[in-house]
Amino acid sequence: MDNKVKTGKSEQSTSRQYDHISSRDHDLDMYMPRKLELKDFYRQDWRIQFGLVVTLLWLLAGTLYIAGTVGWRDFTVLPIDQMGNFLEGAFAPLAFLWLVIGLFIQQTILAQNNRELYHSNIVSSRQAEALSANERNARQETFFKIADNTRRQLGGITGLLLLSSKGAQGDGTISETEFAEMWHQFATGDFEIFSRRFLILAGRGEELLPLFYGTQIRTTHTENFIVNFDRLLKLARDCDINGIITDAQLHSAHGLLSSRMRELHPRIKFRRYEMTRNSTYLDQIMKDSLE
Repeated sequence: MDNKVKTGKSEQSTSRQYDHISSRDHDLDMYMPRKLELKDFYRQDWRIQFGLVVTLLWLLAGTLYIAGTVGWRDFTVLPIDQMGNFLEGAFAPLAFLWLVIGLFIQQTILAQNNRELYHSNIVSSRQAEALSANERNARQETFFKIADNTRRQLGGITGLLLLSSKGAQGDGTISETEFAEMWHQFATGDFEIFSRRFLILAGRGEELLPLFYGTQIRTTHTENFIVNFDRLLKLARDCDINGIITDAQLHSAHGLLSSRMRELHPRIKFRRYEMTRNSTYLDQIMKDSLE
């Protein structure tokens, strides 16, 4: 009984797979024109029918002319050169007629081939766009997985940096109880708790340079933070086509803190991060609406 149930499920799964493939092929076939076969010309092209009618009428007229004017007996005994000249003159108009018809048919075939090529290009372009979108989505999913681990790593670095500058090893302005509470929030998933604390200190007017580069240990933590955030930002730009993921990283607490660290570095003059300017974006929208 179990084998029958499994077999039935397997057949249903296979049927659904075939239905999916058939549906996908049907969607692609919608963009492809039907191939033009030779028999379609005889059924659809009026020029073929016109040529056949004219040819039959011409042959009938020639037959009546020979029978009524020359006579079949006299025609059959004509010298070969005279008979050849007669046939050449009789069939020359038909040859010219079918030459013209052939040119029109060739133009029809070329036009049909051009349409098939055009629709094929459309299908290829849409398939390429779909593949590109799938690849971009895969890169974005990979980025978010890496970004979560990197944000945790950056949060740990800022925690050690804050402990070195404001903890018992520093000026001691933040108590062990406060540190324990912040580490608890960090463990629950708030990886930017220490970065926000640095930004709060900057907002209160405290000098950040000694907090970042006052000792060799702090300098090591700070430069490690800058390097890891820049690597995360590079991954964001590689999978971001409109800048929204990159801007989200730069406007986060880690991103704002990294900007301050780069500005205050005593030895290296970093380039400023490039963000999407709201004024430029809104001006472009106004320009597009006017066009």
